[in-house]
Amino acid sequence: MSISRCLLAHALALGCLAASAQSAPAAAPAEKLTLDEAIRRAVAKNFTIKSDSYDVAIAKARVLEQLGLFDPQITGRYTYGENETPGTTFTGGVRDFTVSKSDDYELALNGTMPWGLTYSLGATQSNARGTSNNFANSFSTFAGVSARQPLLRGFGFGATTAQIRIATTNRAISEWAFKQSVIDTITRVIFAYYDFNFAKGALRSALRSQEIAAQLVDENEKRFKVGSMSEYDVTSARARLANRAEGILNTRRLVREAENNLKALISDERSMHLHDWHIDIEPMHTLPVTVVDAALDFKESLIKRPDYQQALLNLKRARITHSYQRNQLLPRVDLVGSYGYSGLDADRATAQRLVRNEDFRSSSWGVQVTVPLTFTTERGRYRAAKFAARQAETDLQLSEQNIVVSVGNAAANIETTRQRVDAARAARELGQATLDAEQKRLRAGTGNTFFVVQQQEILAALEVAELRAEADYRKALAEYDRQLGITLEKLNIAVAPPK
Repeated sequence: MSISRCLLAHALALGCLAASAQSAPAAAPAEKLTLDEAIRRAVAKNFTIKSDSYDVAIAKARVLEQLGLFDPQITGRYTYGENETPGTTFTGGVRDFTVSKSDDYELALNGTMPWGLTYSLGATQSNARGTSNNFANSFSTFAGVSARQPLLRGFGFGATTAQIRIATTNRAISEWAFKQSVIDTITRVIFAYYDFNFAKGALRSALRSQEIAAQLVDENEKRFKVGSMSEYDVTSARARLANRAEGILNTRRLVREAENNLKALISDERSMHLHDWHIDIEPMHTLPVTVVDAALDFKESLIKRPDYQQALLNLKRARITHSYQRNQLLPRVDLVGSYGYSGLDADRATAQRLVRNEDFRSSSWGVQVTVPLTFTTERGRYRAAKFAARQAETDLQLSEQNIVVSVGNAAANIETTRQRVDAARAARELGQATLDAEQKRLRAGTGNTFFVVQQQEILAALEVAELRAEADYRKALAEYDRQLGITLEKLNIAVAPPK
């Protein structure tokens, strides 16, 4: 009797603990949340999406930065110079010297053309005076254009626009990377939503199991009172009921953690108020039926998968760099020249008027050749660019292989999880039928409490296994969409990074 009283007290204590947890009032009413609404909130508020969106804006700014290469610039310069030059005679033991002074002015418009030509359009004026002319003004003026055109290194659109094309490619890469980030985040939201649904389903199963165990205790107590059942059977049923309490507490913890994981993905709340917000979802009873063709879908994935598009763009960027570095192996041969008009007079206005009247032409042309003795730097950069291009080609091939494997695995996982659902459902139905049979035997006096409670536990595990299989099947469908790169298209979601 002492042992049975101890077991009874223990069962009652755990039962009260589970009941108190079950009946504890919620901090706030739960908000009904559909999967579609959860995804929309994640797109609007998820911190990962917000952070990654700035990578696109930064890449766009880099393109603008490189386009500034062809922006003309206005240059203004003024220089004053004064020099004392020692002479060869001495007066009173002091060496004679001459003094010269100069004022130089320049105003020019400078720039670079897309084919490599650099130009300067402007005017210069210099006033040189000194001891030799008794410091009389002598204004020398020139106005015209000067230019330098590379003929080998740096010649052509390919060389001068390489950095712009690289920046443009980087912008496209960042856009695809952002799309991948959104797809991955949405997939995590879908997984978290299904995990939350599974946890709530497991809790409902645990509560039903507790209710069935309580009914068994009640039936056994009634039979014990009329003498048709032993005290051992009553105590055994109470002990199994007590065990249900711990399972319910653990399942509640899983529900709470799954809910928090989902809330973190769809909310931008950063305070403890996040825990005051509770969400609820409707049980999912209907499973979608999807037939996939991995061989056919593989071609679509090469078009829509962001990581594959990034690999293509990486190869494009590597080839641009390779072409540019090949151009840098050439010697520098530049055609230089200038043309304009000059003026010289003691009066500033007169010197300027001579230029305006185009009275005296001034022109020059020539060729400047610069040849490095070893080309060590250029050869090193070219080799690095050549191997980087080959590496990008290999990475692209690796990406194609990975897509073949991942799409095939995702398709196979859909079939496997669907079979798991069917098997788990059949097992759960058989488990329910077995429990019903054991309960009938017990009520007829030919069964045993031990087999009933054992079958109750088996049924509870089978129900959870079915819920897990259903959640995994739904997650497998979402993963397949992610592997094909069609998640956003399928959900009709368009995202735009900040401008």
